[in-house]
Amino acid sequence: MNRNRLVRSAAAATVLLLAATACSTKADPSSDRVGKDGVAMGPGVTDSTITVGALTDLTGVYASLGKSIVNAQQLWAEQTNRIGGICGRKVEIKVKDHGYDVQKGVAAFAEVEPESAMLTQVIGSPIVAALKQDIAARRILTLPLGWSSSLLGQEYVQVVGPTYDIDMVNGVDFLTRKAGLASGDRIGHVYFEGEYGENALAGAQYAARQHGYEIVGQKIKATDTDLGAQVTALKQAGVKAILISAGPKQTASLVGLAAAQGLLVPVVSSAPGFAPQLLDSAAAPALEKLLYLTSGYPAASAGTTRMRLLVQDYQARYPDAPVDSGVISGWVAAQVAAESLSDACAAKKLTRDGISAAHRGQAALNILDVPFDFTDPAKPSTYASFVLRPSKEAVGGLAVVEPAHEVAASRSYPLPKS
Repeated sequence: MNRNRLVRSAAAATVLLLAATACSTKADPSSDRVGKDGVAMGPGVTDSTITVGALTDLTGVYASLGKSIVNAQQLWAEQTNRIGGICGRKVEIKVKDHGYDVQKGVAAFAEVEPESAMLTQVIGSPIVAALKQDIAARRILTLPLGWSSSLLGQEYVQVVGPTYDIDMVNGVDFLTRKAGLASGDRIGHVYFEGEYGENALAGAQYAARQHGYEIVGQKIKATDTDLGAQVTALKQAGVKAILISAGPKQTASLVGLAAAQGLLVPVVSSAPGFAPQLLDSAAAPALEKLLYLTSGYPAASAGTTRMRLLVQDYQARYPDAPVDSGVISGWVAAQVAAESLSDACAAKKLTRDGISAAHRGQAALNILDVPFDFTDPAKPSTYASFVLRPSKEAVGGLAVVEPAHEVAASRSYPLPKS
């Protein structure tokens, strides 16, 4: 793949526009026009621009990841526009911060949707869940930066990567090998209430049943940051390993307190549960010793040609910003958007239905050396997870422990119906 192709198919439109006024008039996807170049144009598309929307978290529990996602997509937009944009049009993103609040997310959608060809990011499975009916009614292709399997089965919603429950199925497989678990053993699972945590718990419980393990669940809220009580409960239960499906602050608290209480067992989190800034905290030694992550994307330290180029370009553009998992996930979503828009342009249908149809025609899209299949909305685009671990020595604070692979239980797991 040449550099221009990489830039085009890696780029996610973000000229960061924080709109000051809300738009109450919804766009009509049926009001398509034909451009000067003969390309049919839907909402968000003119002869000179393609505008896409982003509903992000810049002030809530995932603010650090939200900033990285926006930065990565802005970098892509800038690079894309320098080589002529997509379909001869410059790409712009209309970004709105919802602070990981569902009501604010719904209001942000009402403002951004009428002027957008597609949505390159919506952070938060609960927010996407609240918007599913509106997304379907407006026929706007949406890339959630949330991986709940409850978002599957939607024609216009595309989860890019394994879902939280599949990640936990793969995580239990890793713990079986790492901790030498045997039938009858207990695994703790600390999880957020709501879409993220409860979807992850479903996958963990399924995988545990396959092996004869018992899951000891501990539900928490996003506002809970001191997990001392949960650690004490898990230690008393005699768990041999722990899963956590929460945010970075909760992960640091859990792992740090577990180490302090002598509960020296491996801990597995999904990628949203870690941020490299944690390696500057007092919990860093425990995190490097005990924590592992399952992720559909490779670490920034993976060392492949494509990843090295991304890291190089991102650090040049944002020299003081960490290269965390938000950079990778934002970049991946950007590439998916780029390919969908480019394929729609080739079909001369930059309408919402044309963009969605182009996207659903992608059976083997390779992004950062990970293959994705977007043809079936009811299935994850991949069942494979990398296993990563925190490392101060690694670019982005994560090193690869195991390359992406799937286990048999991930294919037999009965995905929840949306």
